[in-house]
Amino acid sequence: MNSKEIMETVVKAMDSKKAIDIKVLDISSVTTMADYFVICQGNSGTQMKAISEEVEDKLAQFGVNPIGREGMSTAYWILMDYSDVIVHVFSNESRGFYSIENLWSDAPEVDISELVTQE
Repeated sequence: MNSKEIMETVVKAMDSKKAIDIKVLDISSVTTMADYFVICQGNSGTQMKAISEEVEDKLAQFGVNPIGREGMSTAYWILMDYSDVIVHVFSNESRGFYSIENLWSDAPEVDISELVTQE
């Protein structure tokens, strides 16, 4: 899978677990660290863990596994590193505190409207 396909799979997995406010930043033009940040939040630690486990399960079906994962035990900010795609699952509180979207405001937001359920 290429980074775009990984990103799309992550977004769909997040959406299937009712993740809140899913955003994708194309960071490839501002850093060589990765191509995409995929950001969302959950209402509870249980939901955050369910989101991250769903992401991991869906990508594992394609033989794609994270090279690193942090925060599962605290469920304050879960970070999953898929090399070219970095997944951030925040609690409501931590998303506002860390404000990743503002820190990376030079990176354009990707239109994911066709990947998520419209309510």
